[in-house]
Amino acid sequence: MLYLASQSPRRRQLLEQVGVRFETIDVDVPEVRAPGEPALDYVSRVAREKAGAGLLKLAGVAGSVVLGADTEVVLDGEVFGKPEHAAHASAMLARLSGRTHQTMSVVWCATAGREQRAVNVSTVEFAALSSAEIAAYVASGEPFGRAGAYAIQGRAAGFIARIDGSYSGVMGLPLFETLALLRGFGIVPAT
Repeated sequence: MLYLASQSPRRRQLLEQVGVRFETIDVDVPEVRAPGEPALDYVSRVAREKAGAGLLKLAGVAGSVVLGADTEVVLDGEVFGKPEHAAHASAMLARLSGRTHQTMSVVWCATAGREQRAVNVSTVEFAALSSAEIAAYVASGEPFGRAGAYAIQGRAAGFIARIDGSYSGVMGLPLFETLALLRGFGIVPAT
């Protein structure tokens, strides 16, 4: 049985979209980047810790496979995380405006005797945004609870000039890589 160690509605939606059966398990993993920790190492560590925390909660449940994932927006080596308040969201969006950034997604699958990861790094080019566009977007409430203060599947779709990589990865779960990982764990049939 697959367990998703995440309360993200986007990750649940993406797995459901491709017909994967799963249950969710709530885990509490601090998302704090260590000083000097490379961005991709940080994203991978958090995703792995989520999978591991889920596995610990399921100790004794035979056949459990836990999927943990993390996605972060990275610009000039800085991990943006989720905005804490409106001014923080506005500052993030102003920095992304007219620039190209990376969205890093890492997925870990773990069982009692095995773990493996999949990585997706996508490049996202933002159009130049006016301060009025940023203010209206922040006022919509959509930036909150989202890495980099935007949702590619929402109103922010209009900000994306170009994407090179995985749309679902930018949303929070790179489906191509995730399905390949789940095939290796026998969760989805081989194609």
